[in-house]
Amino acid sequence: MQPQDVAPRPAPSSTSPAHPVVDVEQAEAALVEHYPRLVRLAYLVLPPGLGRSRRVLTAHALTQRALPRNRTTAPVIPAQSPGRDTDPGYALVRLRVVRTALEAGLPLRRRAWPKRSQLPPLLPQVRGLKLFPRSGGADELALDQRLSALTAPGRAAYVLRGLEKLPDGDVRQLLGAAGVTDADAALREAAELPGRYELLGSAEFDPCSLQARPTDLMRRRQHTKAALVAGAALVVCGALLGLPGDGWGPDGAAAPPYAHNPAAQAALDPGRLTKAAPAAWETSARTDFSVWPARGDLTGDRELLRRALAVWARPGASVRVSATPGTPTGGPAGPPQLLYAGNVDNARVVILHDGLRVVRYAEPKDGTAGAALDLARTDGADRAHAGAVVLGRADGNVRYLTAPWVTKAAGRDLADPDSATRDLTLTRGVTSPVAGPVRQESGACTSWNVLELTDGPDTRVVTDLGELVPARLTTGRPGSAEDASGGEALRAWAPYACSLGAVRGQGVRSVNAWRFATQPLPDAAGSGDWMCTRAETWRGRGARVLAQFRTPGGARGAVAAKAQDVPACGARDPHVLAGVLWKSQDGHWYLLAAGSGDAESVGATGGISGSADGNLLTVRTEQGARAELTGTLEDGRTIGGLR
Repeated sequence: MQPQDVAPRPAPSSTSPAHPVVDVEQAEAALVEHYPRLVRLAYLVLPPGLGRSRRVLTAHALTQRALPRNRTTAPVIPAQSPGRDTDPGYALVRLRVVRTALEAGLPLRRRAWPKRSQLPPLLPQVRGLKLFPRSGGADELALDQRLSALTAPGRAAYVLRGLEKLPDGDVRQLLGAAGVTDADAALREAAELPGRYELLGSAEFDPCSLQARPTDLMRRRQHTKAALVAGAALVVCGALLGLPGDGWGPDGAAAPPYAHNPAAQAALDPGRLTKAAPAAWETSARTDFSVWPARGDLTGDRELLRRALAVWARPGASVRVSATPGTPTGGPAGPPQLLYAGNVDNARVVILHDGLRVVRYAEPKDGTAGAALDLARTDGADRAHAGAVVLGRADGNVRYLTAPWVTKAAGRDLADPDSATRDLTLTRGVTSPVAGPVRQESGACTSWNVLELTDGPDTRVVTDLGELVPARLTTGRPGSAEDASGGEALRAWAPYACSLGAVRGQGVRSVNAWRFATQPLPDAAGSGDWMCTRAETWRGRGARVLAQFRTPGGARGAVAAKAQDVPACGARDPHVLAGVLWKSQDGHWYLLAAGSGDAESVGATGGISGSADGNLLTVRTEQGARAELTGTLEDGRTIGGLR
């Protein structure tokens, strides 16, 4: 029995599988991961008449603005062949890039407002320099000239064929979704060019690998003088308007930023950072981030600490800021606690804690350009959830700073419970690099690397979900779950390890896996396992629940139902009911439904009718049938199927 025989759950869904809904987080992940390809696509579709420098900036601007503001229905177009045909997030942002690049080539019309893509980009901006891709050879130049002679839809069709490797049917569908009225004409126009598609990947058309030259220096000098004169006039006018009377003045009780505000000044003073004693955790009533000692080789670098505090309080436009959902991004209310300051690979890293959040500041060793600020909510952390913090990620590897009570760290593959652990070196709490979970573009997940932390007699398993604090993994009935360590717990998690990718970047605190039922299969096919995984968040809301079903011999579980912000499978409501349509090796279709052990009966209505005493239900049916599930618990309460 293979897992691909398991069909989606029978309960009706609000969104057709043919039109998947893409969350903003999923679209952002696709945009960031494939940013160079999307910018190259925009650059090739944009009209060459813009000039190479403006095309570069416009391509970056259109790609960055392709991120949707809300959950959006993805187009029914393969993301790419091969490599991204299961990623609706990539298909969505690619469609938005192509649409705006085509709009940028439209002529301006009188008595009509121009579209945003037709105007010079506001961001990104480069002053004093002209940026353009590196020059290619004669073949690239000839291709660029031929592309410039095509219409915008023709260029788009050629690029989608060559760069994205889409068949003509998918190109036609994508162009239609992007607003092209005659996609067939665009395909015929593209077919007239020689198929030198390999040249589209050359440096000539790479707007992410650039050369710089100065702008007109004499004209720039004249503009600078004019700007200085205008600035002086503005200062004089402002001083006159600020005089007593009806002119402008201070906004009530508001003070200038960090001026004459003792609390704000103290929060930015590196000399007032608090530090826990090295052995404070051994006697403290609390064992969380508040008792971590300050570690690292740069804890005395006041200039680095001052920069970290200042960026936290007021990050500049060039700082990359990320925060887990529900995490406030404002500066500290008072002097925070220093957990770490030191060199990590090619960066200087500072870890701070203000009682509510753990904050990571990182800057390159050769300057401050490209600094990053990451914030993660950690209020309510205990010993089990304050075991490690991510120091840095590089080349698919992760370095952690571990709690002072951690005596040993190791990496292992959660998807292979029989694999050996890989011991890590601990240097003043800093681990040697360990492989992180591999993001599989093709959707074929074969491994999921996790971190094992030894705390005295206890061993805990945590996983990196792309955030600052790794999530703790547990197994067992909600309310009495234990750490996912030991052979039995690891074997329980293994078939469902890859489902952890569904909760990346969601501010997850812990994930519990609970085998709530084992169901005999008809046609003498053995027994299938029902597993419920629940991801709890630091903010309390936003918990995600997956009910998964695995057939005998199946390497991975299949998602039968999922829900968000429901109490099912949690400590408050340790109950669940789910179902799937399943096809036996004899070719028969069945509705399989299972509830938690305290279900006295299970029933199905709608397209499938049936009921059974106990927590299991098996009904012969037809492919594509739909049903509503209900269950009755021992206390008489009625529950519905997970959705």
